[in-house]
Amino acid sequence: MTSAYPETINELEQLDELLSRPTPQVVEALQKTPGDIILLGTAGKMGPTLARMILRGDEAAGIKRRVIGVSRFSDEASRQPLEDLGIETIKGDLLDSDFISSLPDVPNVIYMAGMKFGATGNESLTWAMNTYLPALVCNNYRNSRITAFSTGNIYGLVPATSRGSVETDKPNPIGEYAMSCLGRERMFEHFSRTLNIPMTIIRLNYATECRYGVLVDLALQVYHEQTIDLSMGYVNVIWQGDANAMTLCSLPDGASP
Repeated sequence: MTSAYPETINELEQLDELLSRPTPQVVEALQKTPGDIILLGTAGKMGPTLARMILRGDEAAGIKRRVIGVSRFSDEASRQPLEDLGIETIKGDLLDSDFISSLPDVPNVIYMAGMKFGATGNESLTWAMNTYLPALVCNNYRNSRITAFSTGNIYGLVPATSRGSVETDKPNPIGEYAMSCLGRERMFEHFSRTLNIPMTIIRLNYATECRYGVLVDLALQVYHEQTIDLSMGYVNVIWQGDANAMTLCSLPDGASP
C-alpha cells in the first residue's frame, strides 16, 4: 500500500518520513472525514507516526484541523516532538473518568490505548485498560465516530498451512490478554449498538519497523549469533507505514452496528 521505498534506510528522520508518508488513499479518506481528530494513547509505538501521517495527509488535501494526542507521556521526551510537528498534546490518565470528561469534544476518535506488554502478572490492570476504559470513552464520545484498535489475537491459532484467520471466523482467544481484547471489542460493539456510535474496529497483528518488532529481534539474534527459539515458528507482521495508512483509510467507513 505504501509507495516506493529506497533500498536502504540510513537515518531515523528518513525512517519516520517513510512511516508517516500518506498514500493517495489516505488523502482521500481524510477528505471524507471532516472535523478535528483525537488520538487516545498516542505515545505508543504507532501513535507518533500515525499522527504525523494525519498532518501530512491534511496538508496534501488542503485541510485545516486540530490533531490532538492524549497519553500519560511518562517519558516527556516523547511529547515534545509531537508538539514540534503541530500536534496538540494532553497528558493524563485515561482510566480517570474526570480526565476523560475534560477532553476536547471532537467528531473523530482514534482509540489506541490498551495494555499489551507486561500483561502477565498484572491481569487486573489489563482487564481495566482493555474492557473498562472503552466504556468510559464511548460514554464520553457518544456523538463522535470511533476507530478502535484491537488485535488478531482474538482469533487464536490456526495451522500455518491454512489461509489464516478471516473476519468471519469465530473468536477463540487464548490467555487473559486475548480474552480482555475480545472484551474490548464487545464493549465497543455494545455501545455502538446502544448509543448508535459509528465505529470501525481494527484487528492489528504485529506492526514492525526498523527500531522494534519481531524482525528486528530476529536480526539482532542472528547478528549476535544467539540461539533462536523456534517453539513458535510463525508470526503475522505488517509494515507500520501500511498499518498507519490502512487505519486512516478506515475512518470514513465507521458504521453502527
